[in-house]
Amino acid sequence: MKTSYNGLWKILIDHGMQKKDLAEELGISSSTIAKMGKGENVSLDVLARICAHFNCDIGDLISFKMDN
Repeated sequence: MKTSYNGLWKILIDHGMQKKDLAEELGISSSTIAKMGKGENVSLDVLARICAHFNCDIGDLISFKMDN
């Protein structure tokens, strides 16, 4: 199963933000941002902080795709 952060990237676009802006505003490391860019898993704490910042649900940020 692969993780997709396309929902988060769309939210950033809607808010006129870049990944580096998100990292700076929420204190997220560049390595964590890079992991999300590669579709890798990140901690639930990071996702919860992003949800709180954008007042959204975790399902708005990520989705899972089954490997075929």
